[in-house]
Amino acid sequence: MGALDGVKVIDLTRVLGGPFCTQWLGDHGADVIKIEPPQGDETRHWGPPFEEQTGAASYFIGVNRNKRGMALDLRQQAGRDVLLRLLADADILIENFKPGGMEKWGLGFETLKEQFPRLIHCRISGFGADGPYGGLPGYDAVVQAQSGLMSVNGEAGGDGLRLGIPLVDIGTGLSALAGLGMALYEREKSGQGQFLDMTLQDVAVSLLHPHAANYFLSGKVPAPTGNAHPNITPYDVFPTKGAKIYIAAANDGQFARLCNVIGAQELLSDPRFADHPARNRHKAEIAEALAPFLSDWDGQALAEALMAKAVPAGPVLNVADVTADAHQHHRAMVVEAEGVKTLGNPIKMSRTPADPTRARPPAFGQDTSAILTEAGYSAEEIAALREAGAALGD
Repeated sequence: MGALDGVKVIDLTRVLGGPFCTQWLGDHGADVIKIEPPQGDETRHWGPPFEEQTGAASYFIGVNRNKRGMALDLRQQAGRDVLLRLLADADILIENFKPGGMEKWGLGFETLKEQFPRLIHCRISGFGADGPYGGLPGYDAVVQAQSGLMSVNGEAGGDGLRLGIPLVDIGTGLSALAGLGMALYEREKSGQGQFLDMTLQDVAVSLLHPHAANYFLSGKVPAPTGNAHPNITPYDVFPTKGAKIYIAAANDGQFARLCNVIGAQELLSDPRFADHPARNRHKAEIAEALAPFLSDWDGQALAEALMAKAVPAGPVLNVADVTADAHQHHRAMVVEAEGVKTLGNPIKMSRTPADPTRARPPAFGQDTSAILTEAGYSAEEIAALREAGAALGD
């Protein structure tokens, strides 16, 4: 029994932000019903690679476990009627239609709350419904550019780069997860649902720390710093004779222990490195001074030596290295769900732990008949919905 056992979620989202959120809801016990349009979630086709057994792309597989799957054509009144019946005992509706999309079908929050006052309705969109950008479409990479995130990512002196992961989409999914938890808690007191207006742009801007804080105080426009930290030194990737290592000596004590481990005690008496403000004024000099002391070390061995002395450090690993790492398996961050290898859930709860292995991602419409039957539809009514194309799948 997960923490969200008994919570029913109607998931109308596609692509990434919404599915990431609902996957974690499902991991923690919620009954998530993923409703896809007749053409399916487009990420089913975002490959290669594709799973041989189902033909689904890895992109879809990675964010859709622990959900039941059905397909409805909400362009048809019959499809919308099915949705309304499913909402009768639902706790959460989450969707990422363009603002106004649900309203044109008579399914906007102001309408739904009259019929379902306890329903929590979460919409994920690019920019929201109003304001100068209201109603405009938003995709992760575009919002990274438009929010300033791209401007602070990349090599020092170079142009900004898109982050290698879709951080905006994932961050919005996580923010929605937090908001839904708060809304469920508040509903216990008020008995009322509410509307969560989540946007990619809002979340992206909220992630601009420490760059926005630095700008507000200094007036200096931040720029890419490569692997280095804008506020902390040494906090960067350094070469060794083996794997590169990231060293994060964020305070004077850590810097002293770093120097002691690598045999660079002489640096401790250098006035350029006497304290953190001094080191931060001499970023290039400290990197140059550390280099000869690091050249005889292997990155993995040095990381272990530094961590043993409470200096944060780690070798620079690739995805294969990380997913093979013994600690990730010990922490259940690489698991298998019905034959599908997947990443685990990082929210570790003592009494009601997550279960990311409960169910593999659903095939298209695999639970349509079962869900309709649960909702009280007869076999004849289900056949009619299929015949009309309002409901699809098994």
